[in-house]
Amino acid sequence: MFRRAFWFTAGAATGVWATNKVHRKIRSLSPESLAAQAANKALEAGDRLRTFARDVRAGMAEREDQLNDALGRTDTAPELEVPGQRPAIAYNRKDEH
Repeated sequence: MFRRAFWFTAGAATGVWATNKVHRKIRSLSPESLAAQAANKALEAGDRLRTFARDVRAGMAEREDQLNDALGRTDTAPELEVPGQRPAIAYNRKDEH
C-alpha cells in the first residue's frame, strides 16, 4: 500500500515538473519572447561594439604618441578640424505663375 502511494506521488510530481518545463519552453519560443531576446542581444552587441571602438581609439592615440616620440616630434600641433557637412543654401525662389 505504501509502495503504491509512493510511486503515485513520484509520478504525479514528475508529471507536474515536466508540464511546467514544457510550458516554460513554449513561452520562451513565443514571438514576443523571441523579439525581446533579439532586442537584448542587439543591445549587448551594440555595447560590445562601442567598447571595442573606444579601445581602438585609445590604442590609436597611444600608438600615435609612440610614433611621435620615436620620430622626435614632441611639439603638439593644434588639432585640425575635419570639415563637416556644408550648411544648406537657402534660395530665394520667385513665385512662378
